[in-house]
Amino acid sequence: FPEMALPLWKNLLQTTKKRILQQRRLSLYNGAHGYEEELIKKKLQQFSGGSINLSKEDDGIGILTLNHPKLMNAFTGTMMVELQERVTELENWKDGKGLIIHGAGNTFCSGSDLNAVKEISNSQASDGMNMCMFMQNTLTRLMRLPLISVALVQGKAFGGGAELTTACDFRLMTPGSEIRFVHKHMGLVPGWGGAARLVRIVGSGAALQLLGGAARVGPERALRLGLSEETLPSSDETRALGEARAWLSQYTEGPTSVIRAVKKVVTAGRELPLEAALRTEKDVFGTVWGGPANLQALVRRPKHK
Repeated sequence: FPEMALPLWKNLLQTTKKRILQQRRLSLYNGAHGYEEELIKKKLQQFSGGSINLSKEDDGIGILTLNHPKLMNAFTGTMMVELQERVTELENWKDGKGLIIHGAGNTFCSGSDLNAVKEISNSQASDGMNMCMFMQNTLTRLMRLPLISVALVQGKAFGGGAELTTACDFRLMTPGSEIRFVHKHMGLVPGWGGAARLVRIVGSGAALQLLGGAARVGPERALRLGLSEETLPSSDETRALGEARAWLSQYTEGPTSVIRAVKKVVTAGRELPLEAALRTEKDVFGTVWGGPANLQALVRRPKHK
């Protein structure tokens, strides 16, 4: 019996180790940082209104909608909690290839609902920090999803809304829309990871200008800075969503396993030191090498045309 138990025990250790690593990867903060997730979730649940809706389409494209139009899709506490739930759902969606994030009612997101923020700032000092850690965790997980993601910016993306756009791989803007990091005017800096991500997108000089000047960034300037990929022709909500889908499809066409592998190697290259990124690339390569798409391509041999 002891001889039989040993391999089982070893197996258990391996899977436990893997699980711990995965959890650590998912969460930037834990109790050691003074982070109390269950507590902050309870507090956030008190500030209700709006919703975060997710529809998962058959072609592997997810549509995530910020739905609180009467407050320009500002994040209430329950919306923050729902966003985390939707991200978990997307992490478990094995058929997903792409994601479009947009706001209901022709605008993107005006940041946090100030009622919730005021209440939280009047209570314990640690609550604000916990909210910050909660949202950083969620948006980091969103950014690391093996889906190619795009923020469709219509109307205003202000404050936390501007930060949310930086958690996507790409940003598309419609005519007359604007992205604005208004934090300075609130006596703040970004707290949802928006500054760190912005520097990686536009560089430190441009990030300083956008944060230090709380500047309004329209479609033309966004294109010049590399903050946006393209200005879509249409401002109409339904049409713009169709245009964003068409734009995204050029990157999500093809086998799910291959598209997800592409996003994984890019995430590794962006986030990890070179040696770790190379090892990750090797592991991901191993998942598609000799796979159906690879074997079919070898049969067709279109490489040198």
